[in-house]
Amino acid sequence: MRLGVLDVGSNTVHLLVVDAHRGAEPTPQHSSKIQLRLAENLDRNGDLTKAGADALVHAAAAARAEADAMGCAELLAFATSAVRDAGNSARVLRRVARESGVELSSLSGEDEARLTFLAVRRWFGWSAGNLISLDIGGGSLELAAGQDEDPELAFSVPLGAGRLTHDWFSADPPPRGELAALREHVEKTLAKPAARLLEAGPPNRVVATSKTFRTLARLAGAAPSSEGPRARRMLTRTGLRQVGSFIARMASDDLAELDGVSVGRAHQVLAGAVVATAAMDALDVDELELCPWALREGVILRRLDWLEGG
Repeated sequence: MRLGVLDVGSNTVHLLVVDAHRGAEPTPQHSSKIQLRLAENLDRNGDLTKAGADALVHAAAAARAEADAMGCAELLAFATSAVRDAGNSARVLRRVARESGVELSSLSGEDEARLTFLAVRRWFGWSAGNLISLDIGGGSLELAAGQDEDPELAFSVPLGAGRLTHDWFSADPPPRGELAALREHVEKTLAKPAARLLEAGPPNRVVATSKTFRTLARLAGAAPSSEGPRARRMLTRTGLRQVGSFIARMASDDLAELDGVSVGRAHQVLAGAVVATAAMDALDVDELELCPWALREGVILRRLDWLEGG
């Protein structure tokens, strides 16, 4: 069957269309993105601005039309931390449904972590043993650990690259004092969740997903996207520290000229590097393996499971 997945994230609204059935790898047929940076469109009260809501309605309507044109049997639409955490979230979701015809589900942070973990488990299989998954988004960081398809532990913490850039940096590149303060904040925030994950036993593999990790890995020398999703990509703690030191002195316009860095996310890469480094330190792991599947694929896989089970 053909499914559409609409992921309303903190940075982008991403429509993915796949042909899929249970027991087979979902085959991508179409992908389109609109960059909205919703995590940076919150007012001082924490509400999504009118401009942000207007843009979201427009993007949802466009995605609905694309999915219909592609012959999707179903559109699985969900929103993550930027919409979930907004004070006017319920009102915005009602407006989106009314004006675009798209019923957006607001995923909890724990659900995000669990669905991402499912995608990672299915990609690597049972031979990966005890897994820890990490996913840096625009508004939050999701962490999960376990030996099954459903993780034993799953957490979401407000350490997204877009959120931190907006809240902690006043200049581009930021002053050293702001960078040091952010590092301290991230380390403190991660201490308890990381300790909980390790209580489940030492991981056999620690896996990272998301655009932020892919960008950092590329800057550290991992294979480019042109080599396809099956190319093995690693990110070492040493390589990550070197990347962090290098980009800390760069303006985002200069950073965007490097291979693997998108113009729209260049300003968030440094905050993402701070989170990634702190996560590796807290978990005391020297390398991460990147997984091409993440939340969207987890949503697809869970939906297929439910359809087959019903």
